[in-house]
Amino acid sequence: MGSGDSIIETTIGEAQHGQRLDKALADLLPALSRERLKSLIVEGRVSAEGRTLNPSMKVLSGQVFTVTVPAPVEAEAAAQDIPLIIVHEDADLIVVDKPAGLVVHPAAGNLDGTLVNALLHHCRGHLSGIGGVARPGIVHRIDKDTSGLLVVAKSDKAHEGLAQQFKAHSIDRLYAAAVYGIPPIAAGTIDTWIGRSDSDRKKMAVQREGRGKHAVTHYRVTDRFRGAALVECRLETGRTHQVRVHMAHLGHPLIGDPVYGRERKGFKSILETLGFKRQALHAKRLGFIHPITGQKLSFDSALPADMQELLSELLV
Repeated sequence: MGSGDSIIETTIGEAQHGQRLDKALADLLPALSRERLKSLIVEGRVSAEGRTLNPSMKVLSGQVFTVTVPAPVEAEAAAQDIPLIIVHEDADLIVVDKPAGLVVHPAAGNLDGTLVNALLHHCRGHLSGIGGVARPGIVHRIDKDTSGLLVVAKSDKAHEGLAQQFKAHSIDRLYAAAVYGIPPIAAGTIDTWIGRSDSDRKKMAVQREGRGKHAVTHYRVTDRFRGAALVECRLETGRTHQVRVHMAHLGHPLIGDPVYGRERKGFKSILETLGFKRQALHAKRLGFIHPITGQKLSFDSALPADMQELLSELLV
């Protein structure tokens, strides 16, 4: 074991009995992806009673496994002095208000200029290494062209605690979405399954039960405009593109969404005049239990200027 490595001990429960080792550990340790755990197993960093393990072995209830997560090496991403709007920061976590257009972590096509690059500069090495060198501290993310609140872990213990809350769907996440048209039912719940689209693997889509992941969004129309509405969406689950897919499924896609919405008549000139080139979606509230102190925290973010300007143009 190297200096700075993190040791995580976990016990297989009844729900994981008979599962593959990598899947069972992914269920129990949501801060680590299944692929990351598979790599750790292959590297010999997962042990049980001194046995040699493989990712596909079946586990039994009551078995205890020790996972050694290596200390983060020098991040591939470079620290960059990119301005951040910091809503809250302490020794274990940081909450930022991300502007639209900022990618969360480096990936093909966006190797720098990301939130991670900015965090590496701001935190100067104090980020959780659980996410690996490409995603230090990242517990969840929001799309590049979605604005709003995001929590990042500075310690591994905070990362694990936050990941457990996301897995348990206990995080309070409220989004503001400007949508085409006005939903005839002012409030309701969208309860579907979401998975990869059969026709376009880059898109998500509502699928039949059992395909993809269960997704639940509670929505409420808060304001009505000319041919549009502002809708609050509270996430019970947190699936990829969940609000965008669900509102499109409801027949009211997000204004400006290039993937899930078709531009409606009368909006093209407004969007072009304003230079509005993103989905009108903002993560306005984020609430959770501090994983170290146990304190209940809740943060709110006002609608960004571009969405306020858009809605002003749509006033009846």
